[in-house]
Amino acid sequence: MTDASTPTRTATSTAVLPPSGSDRPPPEDRRPIVRPRGRHLRARIGSVLKHAGLIAFGFVMLYPLLWMLASSFKPNALIFREPGLIPTDIDLSNYTDGWNALLHPFSHYLINSALVVLGSLLGNLLSCSLAAYAFARLEFKGKRLWFAVMLMSIMLPIHVVIVPQYVLFSQLEWINTFLPLIVPKLLATDAFFIFLMVQFFRGIPRELDEAATLDGANHLRIYLQIMLPLSMPALATTAIFTFIWTWNDFFSQLIFLTRPEMYTVPIALRTFVDSTGNSSWGSLFAMSIVSLIPVFIAFLFGQKYLVKGIATTGIK
Repeated sequence: MTDASTPTRTATSTAVLPPSGSDRPPPEDRRPIVRPRGRHLRARIGSVLKHAGLIAFGFVMLYPLLWMLASSFKPNALIFREPGLIPTDIDLSNYTDGWNALLHPFSHYLINSALVVLGSLLGNLLSCSLAAYAFARLEFKGKRLWFAVMLMSIMLPIHVVIVPQYVLFSQLEWINTFLPLIVPKLLATDAFFIFLMVQFFRGIPRELDEAATLDGANHLRIYLQIMLPLSMPALATTAIFTFIWTWNDFFSQLIFLTRPEMYTVPIALRTFVDSTGNSSWGSLFAMSIVSLIPVFIAFLFGQKYLVKGIATTGIK
């Protein structure tokens, strides 16, 4: 009796055991997961509606620019009479008339803006990177206090400091020169860019500095040969924002530049609008399109570095 029942129990126990060396179900239980057709259709409809909404929103944001571009090809009499985007009568004289409408050719004002932008760009890259290196790598007395003061200066509007600046620059006889617009950039006055580079420098491993110090490198060599080459995204972001903000700056340039030969592009565009109502809108829109070309070129070639610099800032 005992011998007869033993094989039966053994066969039963081996039948319920899972396959040796694997917990996966048998091949016949591996069936592909089929999503419900209704759910897949709703997902596609939602994606189409989302993209349609983004396109409509983008068109609304670009409409003023498109309208200005279309108006630059219209005669002055039709700009506000036909507000559509497709001009019925194309007039290219707005560009030729606007180029020579002012006291100097419009290229003169483009060169003035380029000089201001170039000086501001070089000043911000040099001074802000040096100040950021000091805050990120050096230890000195009152470091936290000065860093907090630097951050608080971001909250100061330009209207608070423009009056004492004008008094100072007037005593230095810098009015109607480019010095009030360039020299402050050499003194690291843009706290936003200092903070941006400080966050980027903090993400660079200190082991690189220590290795360079062991090789006999001083702080200047570490700054030039290690920090700057590794900080190209942050430097490119600073350069692009400095270019755009300085090129489009109107208020400070209007305060410090009063002679027509010193006008930059924003002030020159303002002269097309007459307070008596006799304004050359076609020439204004045409020269506005011309003034936007450098900004588009700078953003087009620097977009990759701009996104990378913003995305990597603050990562430690």
